[in-house]
Amino acid sequence: MTDSTKPQSDKTTEMNSDLPEGFDKPTGPFANRQAAASYADEPSTQTQDTPSEGPETVEIRDTTAGSPQDVERIAELESQLAEMKDQALRAMAETENMRRRTERERADMQKYAITSFAKELLNVSDNLRRALEAVPEESKQGNEELNNLLVGVEATERELLKIFEKKGIQKIHPLGEKFDPNFHEVMFEAPSEEHPAGTIFQVMEAGYVINDRLLRPARVGVSKGSPELPADGADHHIDTQA
Repeated sequence: MTDSTKPQSDKTTEMNSDLPEGFDKPTGPFANRQAAASYADEPSTQTQDTPSEGPETVEIRDTTAGSPQDVERIAELESQLAEMKDQALRAMAETENMRRRTERERADMQKYAITSFAKELLNVSDNLRRALEAVPEESKQGNEELNNLLVGVEATERELLKIFEKKGIQKIHPLGEKFDPNFHEVMFEAPSEEHPAGTIFQVMEAGYVINDRLLRPARVGVSKGSPELPADGADHHIDTQA
């Protein structure tokens, strides 16, 4: 086996022999500068790693240009997707409508749950009022016991009406108002010079409403106006069946 350091030693000796007198031989990392340069000119015998193969390429197929069967299948799937989306939207809308309808029914139940019970109490209120109106004024004078009884009846009526109002029940007493078939029931018609035609001039029984719904119509008498007919001969007749 040949000594690989021999050429380096010969070159170093030759380099050092050219130094002028009075200079010391260089030491340290610069001592073999020329030898290192000579080695740079020589071909390197060090084996280099061969570059590794690159990542495996993946073939991408163009699916846009499929067979007619694929195109037909895609169209079928898109149609099914659109149909399912439409069904989902309809189901959501139906659920929302049901929720709103349930809330409205629950609100109505809370507002009108006592309708039947309130109708039964209306007769109590009517009887209290009839009892108060049945006592003539002259009988109240000098009769302390009767006056105390009437005070108690009036207090009972006020308390009952206060409870009605708390529950959304209000009394209708349309004396002097225009006839409204939505809230009034005509019991009779009579001519009157003091009241215009279609005006309520007598309330036979008060009506009641619960919230915005009619509980009982007011039973009233309606004026037909003056006994003399108008110049055009028109008859101001109220339709009691409205």
